[in-house]
Amino acid sequence: MTNDRTPHVDTSHLDVKSFAAVCAQTAVPGDCPLAERVESNVPIYTGDSVRRALADPADEATLRAEWSRVLRVGPGVFVVSGAYDDVAVVDAMTQQFMRIVAEEAAGGGRGDHFGSNERIWNSIEKVCRRAPDLFIDYYGNPVLATASLAWLGPFYQITAQVNTVKPGGQPQEAHRDYHLGFQSPQTVCRFPLHAQVMSQFLTLQGAVAHSDMPLASGPTRLLPFSQRFEAGYQTYQHPEFQAYFESHHVQVPLHKGDALFLSPALYHAAGANTTDADRVANLLQVSSAFGRTMETVNTTSMAAAVYPALLHRVEAGTLTTREVDDVVAAAASGYSFPTDLDFDPPVDGNAPQTQQQLLRRALAGRWPAAKLCDELARQMQRRGSITGGEER
Repeated sequence: MTNDRTPHVDTSHLDVKSFAAVCAQTAVPGDCPLAERVESNVPIYTGDSVRRALADPADEATLRAEWSRVLRVGPGVFVVSGAYDDVAVVDAMTQQFMRIVAEEAAGGGRGDHFGSNERIWNSIEKVCRRAPDLFIDYYGNPVLATASLAWLGPFYQITAQVNTVKPGGQPQEAHRDYHLGFQSPQTVCRFPLHAQVMSQFLTLQGAVAHSDMPLASGPTRLLPFSQRFEAGYQTYQHPEFQAYFESHHVQVPLHKGDALFLSPALYHAAGANTTDADRVANLLQVSSAFGRTMETVNTTSMAAAVYPALLHRVEAGTLTTREVDDVVAAAASGYSFPTDLDFDPPVDGNAPQTQQQLLRRALAGRWPAAKLCDELARQMQRRGSITGGEER
């Protein structure tokens, strides 16, 4: 397809046979020994086994390495059944989602970018502001944090969008996702192949099932190993590649509280809902600190909103250190840049203090909420450029 002299791909020389050869691989249990089973080429892990592994640093490192391999060179997707051991948390979050949907529908709605389904954009920030205690219980989940760390490393940023597919909802076409999956083929072709391949390592796709999803409800259709096809961002919209997907995709049923994670480069598509019940999922886009998130998230307001509840639970001793860290990672920005180094110089290191570090300082010092808000405001002021830039 390419060589050192031609870093761009000429899609006229690509045929679906080379794609089929990549996708013809088979996942075997020996490739993912920590999985409970492999179903339709998709490794299935249990939430209980993941939580046990996290009790030992060596076991956690082994699990992270396995998930990284699965996403990078393996099937490109895995499921954690029972990712939420308490589905009451999922149900409570679903109720919040339904209230937000009703409020936004009354105000004219926000729309969806496929079909006539219900969509909540930036669900993570909206829930954090209105239900901080529930935010702690939901996003303090160690399964979400471990999957994010395994693929992206620290300082990741979570964005989330709720999608409810109504009975009769139609299937999507096969696609790859953010970043380049949202661009036209003409735009994608402007990027050299190595940049196309690199982009998939900047995002982790995920979905938390907020309802049971039998096959008839249309859980995500998946094409295992397709993320390994280097030119996939340039070819997935071609009819012959779409036809291959339609003939070879797989699906796995999900239960409420399960979580699915996949490489954004995996060919995938939502299925048709042929049941008489809604299919509800919280779709996660977790971004590397080195990339750009899909949505603008006001982490300053999120940190301020969640802090009183988080401090109360820290003082009461009802959260482990790990749970606190996972909540802080979901609520606050973990990367030092971009900033204006004239106003925000590094202190005691090579990088300025992050929002996450500031939030941890506040918790350790048992700051009153007003003090944290003042410090967050000062931090954002220091990060503004000399022309007066500020966060939304």
